[in-house]
Amino acid sequence: MKTKTGAAALLASLTLTTLTGCGMSEDKTPSAGISGTDQAIETTKGVSSEIYDLIGLKGQTTKPGVVTNACPGKDPEKFFSTFHMWTFTPAEQGPLDGVMERLKQSMPGLGWKVVGFEPDTSRNRNLTLTADNDAKKHSVKITYWAKDEPPKLNVSVVSGCYEVPEGETVE
Repeated sequence: MKTKTGAAALLASLTLTTLTGCGMSEDKTPSAGISGTDQAIETTKGVSSEIYDLIGLKGQTTKPGVVTNACPGKDPEKFFSTFHMWTFTPAEQGPLDGVMERLKQSMPGLGWKVVGFEPDTSRNRNLTLTADNDAKKHSVKITYWAKDEPPKLNVSVVSGCYEVPEGETVE
């Protein structure tokens, strides 16, 4: 898999900075350990699946895949992060009411630290939950688009920075 560029890379970079609190300097970028790109992508897919299961509702998700991105301030041949954004639309109207509060309450017991729970800065003031999981080396940002028709959840899962094993380069 090639490192993606353009809008997806910019969005992922901004999300990594927002979710993990890392700045552009090398020493603030959280490490996710050593991994090949395929394994890191599978790990991020697994974290996304866990978030889907936590939502606890039947519905449909968009199908974009996991992308890899360069880590700010690090060698793009050796370091990368993963990013998976998807949208959940419930099968029935109304069941998203209260789901954000339920996620806020249940995630800490599963290793997630909720670091933000507030309206975003958009005109709609969408409720946003941001959480970090130090053990999984991932962060998630879930935004409830309550005013959309039908209402949806937008989910962004991002990893810390992986380093490829000795002798490999980012695919």
